[in-house]
Amino acid sequence: MSVTQQHLLDTYRALTLGKPAPPAPGTHDRRVVRERRDARRSRAGRNVLRDALSRWRRPT
Repeated sequence: MSVTQQHLLDTYRALTLGKPAPPAPGTHDRRVVRERRDARRSRAGRNVLRDALSRWRRPT
């Protein structure tokens, strides 16, 4: 079953049950990609900060 067919089936089911229709496929793709990118950047920033602090604290 394709994504479009599944969406149409879900929409039909929602309408027959009186529930709101689901969002179309791909509706939130940009937001998901942006959130993953931001999370990856913040993790990378924490790692850099942690490494810098560990070098500063470490006796030489």
